[in-house]
Amino acid sequence: MPYYYPLKRLPARQRKHIVEGLQRLRKGFRPPTPSEEVPDAGVPIPERDLRENLLIATWNIREFDSGKGGARTDEAIYYMAEIIDQFDLVAVQEVREDLNALDRLRAALGKHWDCIYTDVTQGRRGNGERMVFLYDTRKVQFGGLAGQLVIPGDLQTLQFARTPFITNWHCGWARFSLCTVHIYYGTKSANDKKRVEEIRSLVKLLSKRTRKHTVDRGGEKVKINGENLVLLGDFNIFNRKDQTMEALTEGGRFSVSPELQQVPGSNVDKKKHYDQIASGSYKFRFQPTERAGVFDYYQYVFREAEDAARFETQRGKLSFRQWRTFQMSDHLVMWQEFRIDYSDEYLAAMQPVR
Repeated sequence: MPYYYPLKRLPARQRKHIVEGLQRLRKGFRPPTPSEEVPDAGVPIPERDLRENLLIATWNIREFDSGKGGARTDEAIYYMAEIIDQFDLVAVQEVREDLNALDRLRAALGKHWDCIYTDVTQGRRGNGERMVFLYDTRKVQFGGLAGQLVIPGDLQTLQFARTPFITNWHCGWARFSLCTVHIYYGTKSANDKKRVEEIRSLVKLLSKRTRKHTVDRGGEKVKINGENLVLLGDFNIFNRKDQTMEALTEGGRFSVSPELQQVPGSNVDKKKHYDQIASGSYKFRFQPTERAGVFDYYQYVFREAEDAARFETQRGKLSFRQWRTFQMSDHLVMWQEFRIDYSDEYLAAMQPVR
């Protein structure tokens, strides 16, 4: 659980609001009991299990932290920590050069959480953003690979506006790689040409990893299996029928689970499909389950009707609806569960053939 102890140092009224918000969130993560009436925030998040499952999430935390609308409040940091702590491994986009807010979030998560992050991407299109993976060290082990992707010459029609970040991990029986992205936005067109090209180039670049291929080992050609690979992050996909979604899933090299295809949307208004989690075609001891969704935290915290008035002096000229997105985000949290225990299958295969 997050590190709650510093709450004691806060003024009583502020502490009361934060504690009540945390309690609402914690109820919202799980299915309600028959006697409870709680807002519908999406598919209930499964309990984390040390042995059985792995919960992966992706969250674009808006301009974390550019200072627009003021620095993140203690209230926002505690709520973010509570949300992230429901998962084992979280990809975060839009983290800015100043790491103070990230450091505050890590402190609230507790010492068993660690992170890996890139440098910021320079240039106007890069927007001074970096990619981050936060992970619970009690459950997940970093595998050693951490690299930023550059489009090679034979695929190159453009370079990524914000460099994708690929890493590999160990958890239970699973060995897998994650590549997090924040794809170019550009124009308000659903099929901005550069956006489509970025996604298509990314899929072509990584698809070889997901199938059997040949490597050279000291002059000897050796066939090796593909790797478990998941693409996740902000793809700036407006609609599932757009060319951007086709570029992500064309050829069946990466697929989005039926459960995530049923999500109304991952932005606050739930009208856009910006965020995606797409699994590669090779799945060895690393299968997505049927549990996945988007968590709408605004059902429980920074609520418009109940909470807007007490933040009036802090939000300046911004409307509450705008300001709260600079405290939490304008994206919701997307998550997916993966199976990681294959003990029974392995033991069955060890039985002698009669």
